[in-house]
Amino acid sequence: MAMAQTAGARGRPGQCGRCGRRWRCGRRTLVACVAWTVVWVLAAALLLRAHPGVLSERCTDEKSRRILAALCRDYQGGALAGDLCEDLCVAGRLQYRRCLYYERGKKVLQADWRGRPVILKSKEEAFSSFRPPGLMEDQAEDGGQGFPEAELLLLVAGEVKSALGLELAAGSLGPLWPGRRGARWRGQLASLWSLAQQEEFVLLSMLHGLSPHAPPLLGSCGHFYAVEYLAAGSPHHRALFPLDGASRGQAQAVSDMALSFLDLVRHFDNDFSHRLHLCDVKPENFAIRRDFTVVAIDVDMAFFEPKMREILEQNCTGDEDCNFFDCFSKCDLRVNKCGAQRVNSNLQVVCDKIFRHWFSSTLQSSAISFQLQRQLREAVQECADPG
Repeated sequence: MAMAQTAGARGRPGQCGRCGRRWRCGRRTLVACVAWTVVWVLAAALLLRAHPGVLSERCTDEKSRRILAALCRDYQGGALAGDLCEDLCVAGRLQYRRCLYYERGKKVLQADWRGRPVILKSKEEAFSSFRPPGLMEDQAEDGGQGFPEAELLLLVAGEVKSALGLELAAGSLGPLWPGRRGARWRGQLASLWSLAQQEEFVLLSMLHGLSPHAPPLLGSCGHFYAVEYLAAGSPHHRALFPLDGASRGQAQAVSDMALSFLDLVRHFDNDFSHRLHLCDVKPENFAIRRDFTVVAIDVDMAFFEPKMREILEQNCTGDEDCNFFDCFSKCDLRVNKCGAQRVNSNLQVVCDKIFRHWFSSTLQSSAISFQLQRQLREAVQECADPG
């Protein structure tokens, strides 16, 4: 009995030791698993920030055709309207060709309209994703004919202010304003409201006819709007932009494009009532016309000065919290608030993201002397320097 008690007494410390070791091992394993998970979550977050399209929905012809078929059913049912609906849904003069991309709900399709290639865009897939204003529900019985124009003006102006940060008079609403009241007036109002909720459409409406560096709006059907088709740039092109059919050498083409980029920067900085900031500068967001005019074909991340200030003025603990894509501000640590003033410029970002590619290596052309090439590289380095 005494021996048993002694053995038991001796065994308990050993058991406790083994339990302790198992606990320490388990705890280390748990910590390692948590650390590994955190690393993967951070890596995924960084990847999504750098390449937000990696989890985008797959772009297919089958789904794109279904989207346009649903659009036409809504048109034939009177739910929506637009100056392109008849050509798309009845006459067959606007024909789908291919899906270009889907990204975070946005749908971008290529079509042929009366023999010319165009792009169809919408921020959302379905027309029902855009809710009409509550005031329209009160006008259901007469098809929206009794909707007061003054109230409509206020609603549209409010959407413009929300999207662009601008106060606009009714006379400057351009393509946002519907046509004469007719049998499809309610569908026109609903379509107007779906378009007014899309920042890029609102911005292009404001720039319509005012800028050679923005694609003109060609028309709309419901929540989809059409712009001219231009081949976008790509980092995979030797000169960033396709130069097929160019009658001049690459060096001269690059020179013409660079001058057009400089004109775009000057134009966006000075020619409107407020500076227009480009916060996502990359080759894919620009295209080149045959005359080498640069066109900003994706302006989802372009903001006039009032909206830019509103976006930048956020809470912060350091300057890195004040970076909104390509638009940077500074953190005031006294109040932990980002400054509303952008500290870099469109020109600096264009120099960094576009010109650096062209001029950081030697252009293979006898038309450009070695001395001039060196001066160009130095100028681009200085231009791109955030300091």
